[in-house]
Amino acid sequence: MPYGDWINELPTGFFLTVHVAAFALGAGFAWLAFKRELTLLATSFSLFALAEVVYMTYHLDWTVFLLSHTIAEVLDLAAFVLVFAAAVVQVAGARRPAFDGRQG
Repeated sequence: MPYGDWINELPTGFFLTVHVAAFALGAGFAWLAFKRELTLLATSFSLFALAEVVYMTYHLDWTVFLLSHTIAEVLDLAAFVLVFAAAVVQVAGARRPAFDGRQG
């Protein structure tokens, strides 16, 4: 028996609840980021929320595990990269001195 096999005993509703909750968090943070015009951050949270929807397709028996898991992992990876890109853009923008028009 593989390690962690006990998780297969949990009902499908448990996994759907976890993914719906994660989707709600991702969509909520995306909505807040879009309101604040933080486009990269909003896109990353949107990709995370989309990944949660893709995970749910497996639990609803719409796709096979390997397909849904692979697509969701790629979406999560893209979201992860965009979160750090958004952080770098924010820090780089904060460190750039304002142009005052004087030479010198």
